[in-house]
Amino acid sequence: MNLLMFSGEYDKALAALILANSAREIEVEVTMFFAFWGLCLLRDPEKMTMENKTSYEKMFSMMTPKGPGELPLSKMDFSGIGKSMLIEMMEDDDTPELIAFLNGAVKKGVRFYVCKLSMEIMGLKEEELIPEIEVVDAKTYLKDALESNMQLFI
Repeated sequence: MNLLMFSGEYDKALAALILANSAREIEVEVTMFFAFWGLCLLRDPEKMTMENKTSYEKMFSMMTPKGPGELPLSKMDFSGIGKSMLIEMMEDDDTPELIAFLNGAVKKGVRFYVCKLSMEIMGLKEEELIPEIEVVDAKTYLKDALESNMQLFI
């Protein structure tokens, strides 16, 4: 299974990671390719740097979500109130938060490909992302997607 993660929104990332974890539990190989806003899911807030960045890249870095915990909802976010409500409802149902699904996918062997060009455009450095990533170009993603039995765009 191949998932192209273009969205940087909490609920969409949650759906993608639930699918990735579930697929691994039934022994399906999973690759996730992160481009543009999807990269925010993989940011490590402890490893952010402003070193060797242009003024625009520094501003962009400060204005975008700094990891899974800061992703907004795709709908009804209401400046974070909607997300707080969703997380509380998840807690009421004993549903883990997004970071738990991300960590589960890492432990289960989901491959995380990051678009090299997207990283360059958005001014992100490899060391600012979780260590389990592999930076690849679009051709590598396409080859992987063509070999998979299922492709999903989120």
